[in-house]
Order: sequence, then structure tokens, then C-alpha cells
Amino acid sequence: MKKIGFIGTGVMGSSIVKHLLKAGYEVNVYNRTKSKTDELISLGATWYESPAAVTEKSEVVITIVGYPNDVEETYLGENGIFKTATSDHILIDMTTSTPTLAVKLYEEGAKRKIAVLDAPVSGGDLGAQKGTLTVMVGGDEDVFNTIEPILTVFSSKVNLQGSAGKGQHTKMANQIMVAGTMTGMTELLVYAQAANLNLEKVIDTVSGGSATNWSLINYGPRILSEDFTPGFFVKHFVKDLTIALGEAEKLGIELPSTALAQQLYKKLETDGYGNDGTQAFIKLWWPEGKR
Repeated sequence: MKKIGFIGTGVMGSSIVKHLLKAGYEVNVYNRTKSKTDELISLGATWYESPAAVTEKSEVVITIVGYPNDVEETYLGENGIFKTATSDHILIDMTTSTPTLAVKLYEEGAKRKIAVLDAPVSGGDLGAQKGTLTVMVGGDEDVFNTIEPILTVFSSKVNLQGSAGKGQHTKMANQIMVAGTMTGMTELLVYAQAANLNLEKVIDTVSGGSATNWSLINYGPRILSEDFTPGFFVKHFVKDLTIALGEAEKLGIELPSTALAQQLYKKLETDGYGNDGTQAFIKLWWPEGKR
């Protein structure tokens, strides 16, 4: 399968498409804002005017859009993927969405004899740029085995987690952990500053010990340089944590730390920082990120 349709060329999607083009795949693209595909077109991608049109010209279709309602519109809308998808297609949604919607899309595909996988990713903008994303897949094993070589083009770890929706459940578990590391990293910096420590040295030292984590290594330096460009948007993290808490309620469990992180990130979004990267969490303590 050499013809790939890719819908959603934002922070993550554009880097993924570049890896696919470099690997020799023919890539057809669609994005609501066409200008965000300009660089990809210059590199060899082909633009089409709708998800349906992309699907018609592709064998595998990958989506990575913003919110569950965007996913639903992309697949089930008037010009959506299912309008032109056939039993020869494999559809892969890499958006972080709800397990419920993932199952719905899988079942809709099954009615039409179309293979559908949920395959959210972790690793942020840096992982997408370096081709080292982690992919968490839900769906049928035979379909997964067919498309795994495509996913490994831009990923360092690709695992089938189980049936439809299990990829999204795994991503929720991932985001629960990220919430903990982001709050921990931020409070570490606030504490270290109050204690008049050298923050660069603190990050360097702690990163070599048992408290090291991805957020500290990758986002700590960005905070100190006041770089709040989004590797992952605050508004999307609020969405993810809200989904995680909703799923936890369905499972009959409580996640108090995640609930607090969601409340704090929601405040950050309300304060006007929804389009900043998640490292802007520090702005709840340092106005405008200045220490």
C-alpha cells in the first residue's frame, strides 16, 4: 500500500507526512486551512479539497484532527471519509479522541467491510519531527499487521493494545501520567526558584536522578527560555484530561490528581493560554512565564 491519504496537517501531522514522503509513499493531503499544506505540497504531497476526495485517491487514510466532533465530521460528515471509502481501504484515526467514538467508527466500518483502527500517538512535536512517536493501536490484529510498516516510518514504538477503543484507553492512561509529570515539573521549578537555586543546574541535576522524566528534560529548558510555542496545545490537553476523567467515571474509579490537573489546566485555558504549549502551565505561578 503506497498511496496514503493524510487529513490534518497541524503541528503533528505535517511532520508525519514529511516522514512518509521521505520513505517514498505517495501522500494525498487535506486540511481545513489549505495554507498549512503548502510546504508539504512543495515536497511532493497532493492536495485534495475534502476528506472524501482524499480517500477516493488513497489506499490507507490517516487522520489526526483536533477534537472528537472533528473526528466525527471527518469520517461521517457530508464530505467525509465514509462517503468514498470501500472495502479496499484501511482507515486509521490518530487523533486523541474517546474510546466510545473509536468503537463507533470501527462498527460503522464493519458494516461496510472497511477496516478501521484507532491509533493515538504520544511524543509531542519533537517526537513527530524526529520520527520517534509512540503509537497505541486498537482494532483487529490482521489489519494492524498490514499497516504496522507504515506506522514505524514515523514511530519508535508501535503496539496493538487490543480491540477497537483500546488504543484510546491507552492514550488516556498516557495522559494521566503526563498530567502528573507536568504538575511535578512545574512545582519543582517554583520551589527551586523560591529557594534561590540555579534553575538550569537543578534541571540538569534532577534529570540525572530518579525524578527524571520526559516533561522535565524537554519542557523544563523551554520554560527557562520562555518558549511557549505549542508542541501540544493547552486546549487539547484540557480536552484529553476531560475525556480521561469521563472514562474513569464510567469505569467507577476516582483520579483525584488528574482531576486537579484538569482544573488547573482549565484555568490556564480560561486565562487565555489555550493556544500555548502545555509548558505554559508555569504561567499560573509566573505571570507571562517570566521568573
